[in-house]
Amino acid sequence: MTGTPRRPRFVVDIAVAPGFARKVGDGAAALRTAALATLAQERPRGHAELAVVVTGDAAVRALNRRFRGVDATTDVLSFPADAPAAPELADYLGDVIVSYPQAARQARAGGHATLAELQLLVVHGVLHLLGYDHATAAKRRRMWAAQKRALRGLGAAVTEPAPASQMEHD
Repeated sequence: MTGTPRRPRFVVDIAVAPGFARKVGDGAAALRTAALATLAQERPRGHAELAVVVTGDAAVRALNRRFRGVDATTDVLSFPADAPAAPELADYLGDVIVSYPQAARQARAGGHATLAELQLLVVHGVLHLLGYDHATAAKRRRMWAAQKRALRGLGAAVTEPAPASQMEHD
C-alpha cells in the first residue's frame, strides 16, 4: 500500500545548547521519552508537538526576567503556544526550557543523578503546557500526582521535586 506516511501523534523536539551537549549526551533520548510518556498519560486531543530546550542559567535567567519579571535563574520554564497563526501550527503546545546547571545543583542537593532531575523537570514542564499548575494546594496535589504517575511509569529515580524547589519556578 502506498500513500502518505502516517503522522505521529506526538512529536517532541529536543535541543541542547552547545555548552551542555556533552553533559546531556545520550540523556536527550531519555528526556524525549519523559515528554512522550507524559503526553501519552495525559492524552491531549489529536496530535501534539512541543520542544524541550536544555540550556544554561544565563539564558533561563534572561527568559525569566523578560517573561515573568523575575531576575533570577530557575530550573524550568514553560511557554504555552499562543493561538496558531497558521493551521500547520495548531498542534504545537509550546516550549519547555530547562537550566542544566540548576538541574545539576538540585540533583546534587537531592542525592540523585542529574538525568533523573532533568526527567522530572521535563515532565513538570510538559504538564504546565497541558494546563496544570501549582498555584494552590489543591492544584499542586493534582499536578504532583500526575507528575509522580508519569515518572513512576518511566521507572525514574526521582518522582517529585525536592521541597526547596517546589514553588520556585513557573
